[in-house]
Amino acid sequence: MKLNKARGLVTLSLAAGLGVGLFATGVSASAAPTAKLATISAGAINSSYSAMKLLVPITAQGTGGVTAILPDTVSSNRWVDFDAPDITKALELAGLPSSDITVENSQGNDATAISMAQAAILKGDKVIIYTALDSATGATIEADAAKAGVAVIDYDRLVLGGADKYYVSFNNVTVGTLLGKGLQACVTAWKVKSPKVIVGVGSPTDNNATLFADGYDAVLKPLFSSGKYKLETTLAGTWTPSVALTEFEQAYTSHSTTNALLSPNDENAAPIITYLRTRGVKPYTFPITGQDATATGLQNIIQGYQCGTVYKPVPLEAQGAVALAIYARAGIAVPASLDNGTTLDGTTNVKVPSLLLSPYWVTAKTIQSTVVTDGFVPASQICTTKALKKDCKTYGIH
Repeated sequence: MKLNKARGLVTLSLAAGLGVGLFATGVSASAAPTAKLATISAGAINSSYSAMKLLVPITAQGTGGVTAILPDTVSSNRWVDFDAPDITKALELAGLPSSDITVENSQGNDATAISMAQAAILKGDKVIIYTALDSATGATIEADAAKAGVAVIDYDRLVLGGADKYYVSFNNVTVGTLLGKGLQACVTAWKVKSPKVIVGVGSPTDNNATLFADGYDAVLKPLFSSGKYKLETTLAGTWTPSVALTEFEQAYTSHSTTNALLSPNDENAAPIITYLRTRGVKPYTFPITGQDATATGLQNIIQGYQCGTVYKPVPLEAQGAVALAIYARAGIAVPASLDNGTTLDGTTNVKVPSLLLSPYWVTAKTIQSTVVTDGFVPASQICTTKALKKDCKTYGIH
């Protein structure tokens, strides 16, 4: 199964006509070449990265570097294991010289992120692909970039109040909806009577966490209001697993009859699951959700301690961001066909042109046909012990 063909994750069409531009740096749209450049369609964006090679002629028309600034190494392993190498690979295949590629991580530090962005501007980079730690820092970075004529692509997280030109992410309201429906389905499948739920939240400074909540609240609030489920408490919110554990332990101490958790991602869920296991919680009795399809999350799923995970095929997101970056670097208007949605910036009340990809809910029964077949997480990273190998055999993971 290829990432794009199997589930139609994104419609990307870089058509011959330049259309209405979203970027106009360096070269105006009217000055751009009129010859047919390339077409990248949903059938071209896949795990082979073949679509990136179609961008080589556009890369040749631009100058300057592209810097990607990722947020941390704590909130998810995706930033290290997937985003960094995927963005680098896509830029290289698009024909960008290695001297024009910078992919770095701010390690959760606002000052470091600002310093990295300033360094990119000073060395003459044309585009910054940026994942914000928080919108205040992001707005500062994007204001400085705009003054220097550097285009900024918000990557995965929207900067509220920023000067972003484009936003590339998964549909984060849909992510939240999948979390809510996944918990609901699991409660039913595991026959949990009188569900008493703690709701975990991502960092309150991350707009994605707000969008996730919009999605799962729409599913869970009617259940709470009707009395079918009981909301025990909502946690303060964090992307730091150790903090998530502390928040949960405190809530669980106060609400000891809790028997379900809406966790926003696998990393936050993992230490909580370990804690619950030490408290004697048995498999298939305490539904917990997750996100990012980490190896640990997948192991918890097949062992019956996690209901499922929201799978977001990062290679497609990386390629989408790189496609936009290559157009911006060349000063060529991005074709309207590349814009498949908008996302409202609630601070500026501006609808930011967005490339929104589709996430998927993965359970034990679908791990093989999704994340393993796609090459996202190989079976060897899931089936690591005798017990896990037995579970893998049960669910056909190989």
